Amino acid sequence: MTGVPAAAAGGASGARRAASGAASGKVPGSAVGRTAARSAEGGTSGTGHGAGGSGAAVGEGSDSAGVEAQGEDKGARGGKLTAAAVNQASVWNIANLLTMLRLVLVPAFVALMLADGGYDPAWRALAWAAFAIAMITDIFDGHLARTYNLVTDFGKIADPIADKAIMGAALICLSALGDLPWWVTGVILGRELGITLLRFVVIRYGVIPASRGGKLKTLTQGVAVGMYVLALTGWLATLRWWVMAAAVVLTVVTGLDYVKQAIVLRRQGIAERKAALEEKEA
Repeated sequence: MTGVPAAAAGGASGARRAASGAASGKVPGSAVGRTAARSAEGGTSGTGHGAGGSGAAVGEGSDSAGVEAQGEDKGARGGKLTAAAVNQASVWNIANLLTMLRLVLVPAFVALMLADGGYDPAWRALAWAAFAIAMITDIFDGHLARTYNLVTDFGKIADPIADKAIMGAALICLSALGDLPWWVTGVILGRELGITLLRFVVIRYGVIPASRGGKLKTLTQGVAVGMYVLALTGWLATLRWWVMAAAVVLTVVTGLDYVKQAIVLRRQGIAERKAALEEKEA
């Protein structure tokens, strides 16, 4: 019986010495002192600290959530700005640069074609070179845009304008100089402008695809006009007449084919819309 109180007393006195040592800093490395200090703190204010700690955690969680939301918002805005910058920069790709070159060549071609009265073989040869470069870039810019995914809104608008501008300028110059009948120029340009307007009219129902006949027409027109731009004589002059005749025939035939496709496309579109409305009402 006498050993137990002594041990208890010894234990209590040891705890007090450890606690006092921890408080005074005399035994900073003592595990007992640190344990006693933690026990005292836990016994007196464990609940209060727990509640305070949970409140602090909630507050910190709310702050961190707000910071994260602000970060995501800034990231989203930054992503939109970056995407807009990339889209803006993508206008200056190789395909669009070739289209711009073709647009610049139009006034250059007209100046060369009409230089010195429009009948000097040397100036006509330079005009032919400008026309040939424009026709070649027309082939390559579309191929590059489709192959390397360089299609842009600018290219969709500027490419057909550049095509018709160089061809129209050549035809008008040739007719003004008396080398080509005006009715040929009227048929070709009328067909091109008419089909362009027709595409816009039926675009709500779908897109009229380019046909093989249309591509052959474009090639034949380019060859024929190029031969007329050059000051050819003899059998070459006769040959260019036949090439131009073939270009006119293809122009008319493919134009009628486009009109037929537009009518069919419009009828299909109207029928599909009518069926969709009936299905909704049912």
